[in-house]
Amino acid sequence: MAPLDDAPSGSLKVRVKRKIYPASGVREAQPVLKDIAIDIEPRSFVVITGPSGCGKSTLLNIIAGLDKDYEGEVVLGGADTKVGYIFQSPRLLPWRTVGQNIALALPDGDPRHGRIDETLRQVGLEGFASQYPERLSLGMQRRAALARGFISEPDVLLMDEPFVSLDDPTAQGLRELLIGLWNRRPTTVVFITHDRTEAVMLGTRILRMSGANATIVQDETVRLSPSERTDRDKVLAEQQRIFRET
Repeated sequence: MAPLDDAPSGSLKVRVKRKIYPASGVREAQPVLKDIAIDIEPRSFVVITGPSGCGKSTLLNIIAGLDKDYEGEVVLGGADTKVGYIFQSPRLLPWRTVGQNIALALPDGDPRHGRIDETLRQVGLEGFASQYPERLSLGMQRRAALARGFISEPDVLLMDEPFVSLDDPTAQGLRELLIGLWNRRPTTVVFITHDRTEAVMLGTRILRMSGANATIVQDETVRLSPSERTDRDKVLAEQQRIFRET
């Protein structure tokens, strides 16, 4: 990921001409992504959706700089732009407390260490700073992962299906929590999901990827106000509008 000083902080320019998984043993080379061009404005909430296995997570890893084996470039606005990543798994270290896990996102001496308890309160985990991850449900661990993702105040936050495998009420609660966190401190979010309802509820913009050797086949602005995003009927109506031809 190359920074560009004169571009707005939190902006992203993604160009992936080609991504191929190389041949290995009896497996032939596998084309994954092609001709992807995305420009992302600061403080937008961009959701990338598409069928399972189409390369969404691969694209996110390219944006994060974790996968450099592709043709193209990713340009990040601002030399000092901070990037955070929330994975499918909460990835909490079991030998550290919840508070210590969140502190890992901050440098030593950062004054935001003093805001860990407040951040836990915001995600519904007040009083859990001294608990170990094994004492938390999966939904609570995901709340802790959200707290860790937001406490460093990243300019760009990448999220790879962070609510997958949760029951519907828990997932819905976490979506509403995420909306609240993002409204309090808008940051550029790139969020991966195959759940179209989740995409419409969260995103200000939806990019839909095709299947094998995927590219972007749909780019839509979500026409929902912040208050409408928790109204199930309005979310479903907007979902039907956006995905009516698919």
